[in-house]
Amino acid sequence: MQGVGFRPFVFRHAVRLGLAGFVRNDSSGVLIEVQGSPDAIAELCRLLVEAAPPLALVTGVSTESVASVAGEAGPRTRGGAAPGFVITESSDDGTADVPVSVDTGTCAECLAEIDDPGDRRFGYPFTNCTNCGPRYTIVVSVPYDRPATTMAGFKMCDECQREYDDPGDRRFHAQPNACPRCGPSLSYMAPDGSVRFAGDAALAAAVDDLLGGGVVAIKGVGGFHLAVDATSSGAVGELRRRKARDDKPFAVMAPDLAGAGAMVDLSGPAEEVLTSPRRPIVLARRHRSGDPA
Repeated sequence: MQGVGFRPFVFRHAVRLGLAGFVRNDSSGVLIEVQGSPDAIAELCRLLVEAAPPLALVTGVSTESVASVAGEAGPRTRGGAAPGFVITESSDDGTADVPVSVDTGTCAECLAEIDDPGDRRFGYPFTNCTNCGPRYTIVVSVPYDRPATTMAGFKMCDECQREYDDPGDRRFHAQPNACPRCGPSLSYMAPDGSVRFAGDAALAAAVDDLLGGGVVAIKGVGGFHLAVDATSSGAVGELRRRKARDDKPFAVMAPDLAGAGAMVDLSGPAEEVLTSPRRPIVLARRHRSGDPA
């Protein structure tokens, strides 16, 4: 599966183990070619399965021995990588046969940056890193690389590029990497499609509409989210009328586990699922009446 930070993961471990070679995405998955001691290679193979990145699901690893090529600069792998280990350009060498990771909720580290007034991503809604953010929604084709996503039109600023190039940074090779200087921005559109507000003013306008009982369509990963103030019977009633959904429950958003727990009964497993990377909708019973929420 691509879009899970697998190449940076392989890079870090290969360098730590003193292996030479390369890793790259191709149309079928991830190709790794390494040269080094048998023990180091065996350890890397073990790590690929037993210590994969949080978002990765390894369904199989196949290996084969290849002849190395000696050159003037010293030993090289068959793929042409110089001594040391590198991430090479992806190879589109056939019919695509590899899944791309689903979109995942914003991780705790990125949320901390969004909430930090001293951070350059303070309040930036499109903050992401290797461990979180959009994947499947932004993909145009595979192999999974920025030029093959809807982020292709956003050139990274110098600071984001440094993060992307730094093996020690959690945004190392994070394809959707962006910040307020170089990434997408918020806009608030009227029903006729005209842009009324941009940036922070767009968010403020959406909040005002919600508090005023309006219905706001929020374009996010995977489609549009219709939002209303769940505490306003008038707003919820209007959404039911528009959706012709008289009885079926709507999903209710909460700021955190404490907020959700104040509304519904949450078991340990439910809490784990709610805070998992996928952030799914969880069915639970309301405190007040016992009806599903």
